[in-house]
Amino acid sequence: MSKPLEILQKYFKHEAFRVPQGEIIDAVLAGKDTFGLLPTGGGKSICFQVPALAMDGICLVISPLVALMKDQVQNLQNKGIKAIALTGGIHQEEIIDLLDNCQYGNFKFLYLSPERLQNEWILERIKNLPVNLIAIDEAHCVSQWGHDFRPSYLKIVKLKEHFPKVPFLALTASATKRVQDDIFVQLQLDNPAVFTKSFARDNLAYMVFEAEDKLFMAEQILRKNPEPSIIYVSNRKSCSTTVSQLQSLGFTATYYHGGLSSKEKDKNMQLWMDEKVQVMVATNAFGMGIDKANVKTVLHLQIPQNLENYYQEAGRAGRNGNKAFAVLIANLSDVLQAEGQYLSVLPDKSFLNLVFLKLCSFLQIAYGEGIDEQFSFNLNRFCTKYNLSTLKVYNAMQFLDRQGIISLTQEFSEKISVQFVIPSKEVIRYISLNPSDEEIILAILRTYPGVYDMPTAFNVSLIAKKSGADENKTLSLLQKLKEKEVIDYTAKNNDATITFNEIREDERTINRVSKYLEAQNELKSKQLKAVLYYIKEATTCKSKLLLRYFGETINYDCGICSHCIAKTSATKNTETVTEKIMVLLDSQELNSRAIQMMTKCSKEDVIFALQELLENDKIILKPNTKYSIKN
Repeated sequence: MSKPLEILQKYFKHEAFRVPQGEIIDAVLAGKDTFGLLPTGGGKSICFQVPALAMDGICLVISPLVALMKDQVQNLQNKGIKAIALTGGIHQEEIIDLLDNCQYGNFKFLYLSPERLQNEWILERIKNLPVNLIAIDEAHCVSQWGHDFRPSYLKIVKLKEHFPKVPFLALTASATKRVQDDIFVQLQLDNPAVFTKSFARDNLAYMVFEAEDKLFMAEQILRKNPEPSIIYVSNRKSCSTTVSQLQSLGFTATYYHGGLSSKEKDKNMQLWMDEKVQVMVATNAFGMGIDKANVKTVLHLQIPQNLENYYQEAGRAGRNGNKAFAVLIANLSDVLQAEGQYLSVLPDKSFLNLVFLKLCSFLQIAYGEGIDEQFSFNLNRFCTKYNLSTLKVYNAMQFLDRQGIISLTQEFSEKISVQFVIPSKEVIRYISLNPSDEEIILAILRTYPGVYDMPTAFNVSLIAKKSGADENKTLSLLQKLKEKEVIDYTAKNNDATITFNEIREDERTINRVSKYLEAQNELKSKQLKAVLYYIKEATTCKSKLLLRYFGETINYDCGICSHCIAKTSATKNTETVTEKIMVLLDSQELNSRAIQMMTKCSKEDVIFALQELLENDKIILKPNTKYSIKN
């Protein structure tokens, strides 16, 4: 057996292990089940790659991240280490060849997604491999109390039956104590060795600012820090809108979200990785596995769903150890928007029961039947027929999947994408010449304002309903517009497939699992409240607040977050700034941006002074977001 330190130095070119990498590796080599909590950038891959190379046999790496799997396999291959990844899109014949290579070709690593373990024939092949270690990356995905729960992770424990003497190594970058305990239970870790690294990031300044004009503030931050940056937004539309706004200001920017094709994702990612653009605007689809060391700024323009997501996303800044910034820009309307976006779409027991009954009716499943039956399913058509919220139904069906009542073989996605390839004035001209097509085209333009700028996911049922046409007529028009080169139109055969795992028993089925639904909804509500508390709390260091959420206590302030900077500067010049503000407000109402420009004071000083004046009832904030002196 080679020594771990020699392997680290030979293959990975590091002189020594970071804490607690060495301790984790020692525990794995001793044959112990092990849990490692290493915050973002903590070097999790070393923890399984080094011990796997130190032992005979092959390491199974379970990961939900295709991009990360591909990247790690490529890096290992570049080092002369044999590694394979079973990613999506590989045909069965190729998978058989790859598994043959693993069995007879002295390979050291087999990366695969947890979904692969649901294929019995793949599991049978894996059982015959000389497995020396089973590494579970992003292990928080196994817990329904985690922020990124994936039902397929519950299948990983099957490997315990086939490899009872092989150690499990569960790794994650963010998990509360409750999630950690659940990981131990769900993976059946046997008296695991537990190693955790502090969540503190001494070089990362956590900033929270209130601003009516978020783009203006983002512009100031990006100009001051022209290095690679990420801006997180809450939806796909905001991605393209924000990129357009940044480009109009002279920034180079691209975007990344779940609606892009793999080719578009790779292209945009490479532009940013190669620093041909400064800013990546993204939804949370741009996340785990992104490894760029010199990201200077991570900006959040909307309130994140939970602090677990926020910590991971913010933690993509400053991995090279240089000072970096994690900035969250919020305003008063964000709170209501966040509650609407994250809480109002959570299904309660009655809605879950309604969806289940409608689903059985839609698929024509009789009471007492349905077990092991499989159906093709179109989410948009289902929601349109019963006039139900798409996102709320999707959340309900995800819950049914997690509880094992049904199985969804793939995530829902739009079946069609459309983009107008002629200017808007030409579209108007086409409508004038083809008045019978007007209602459908107008419905498309009203529903999808970005349809001129990018391929846009298209809901046939919704457009048919809005235009008063049937679906066949809508599809026929799309084909006609494509032939006339008015639009670019792509149809994809990727609807979901639903398998019923139980017989239909209506309320009895839902009653059995409703307590878990209530617990899940309560958890999401608490997580959002924790985010809002982090934003609003003005008397505590932001780094302290984050660490406290993850169960870690420090007795000192970080000195570089928005609170600490405001506190330091406030002791110097608060009186001067407040005096200037009061003089200005004595003659007119102003918003914070105007106050900053007219006082020529820093954003931090103005915000701190405004907060103090509000707390002391000297001024009020009106509904029009302007400040005035309190009478």
